[in-house]
Amino acid sequence: MTLVLLAVAVAVHWWPATRVEHRLTTLNVSVRSAPSVPWTVIGACAAPVVAMIAGSGQVAVAVSLVCVTLMWRRRRSRRTRGQEQEASDLALALSVMIAELSVGAPPAHACASAARELARARADSPVVAGLGTMAGRAELGGEVVAEGEASGHLSWRRVGVAWQLADRHGLPIVELLESVRADLLARKQFAARTRAGLAGPRATATVLAGLPVIGILLGELMGAHPLGVLLGGRLGGLLLIIGTALSMAGLVWADRITDRVANR
Repeated sequence: MTLVLLAVAVAVHWWPATRVEHRLTTLNVSVRSAPSVPWTVIGACAAPVVAMIAGSGQVAVAVSLVCVTLMWRRRRSRRTRGQEQEASDLALALSVMIAELSVGAPPAHACASAARELARARADSPVVAGLGTMAGRAELGGEVVAEGEASGHLSWRRVGVAWQLADRHGLPIVELLESVRADLLARKQFAARTRAGLAGPRATATVLAGLPVIGILLGELMGAHPLGVLLGGRLGGLLLIIGTALSMAGLVWADRITDRVANR
């Protein structure tokens, strides 16, 4: 059981990044790889091993559940920060493109200039790679956004969709990009206000998930010795696993609810 949970922990840590890396590789985009042995994986593997050496398989399973949940939350927060940074990068790139187009630059030149300007601050941004790819395709006379890419999750593809609409229907590309930029800034402001409003519920969920630990400590101080029950027998070990699983499930459930509200 412990080995299964460790495998799930490693999958939770690596699977989303691998999928994004594969999508970027199909666009001939180079991304900076993550460290080969992240500290989260080391901690998740070390804690259950220490518990098993101590002679308690139930504790190892409970610790594994906690480690998997913490790794999932860390991965989630990193993904959220990455999306926020990507939106900020796109806003900067749009400002550069609009300025270039306003003085009569061709769209391909404006897109390449925006990619170069953004690369000075964040060379590893997917927006830089995406804009560079679109500029190269436009200069070669191809489709700015290939078929099937317009529905992707990367924010720079909004620029390509606006670009294609301008080419196909004769619309002014500057106005379309200004609309994309205004929509992006409005979404960022709404997301920031939503996250600020959800800070209280998230903190409450974290506190509630830790209340059983406080109850166990209080029980030890009162002389009830709940740790002896949880660590001493089969029934106690089963209760420890069930209680840990319920606490972690509640924490994950609360995070999913708040994420769903924040991403509307």
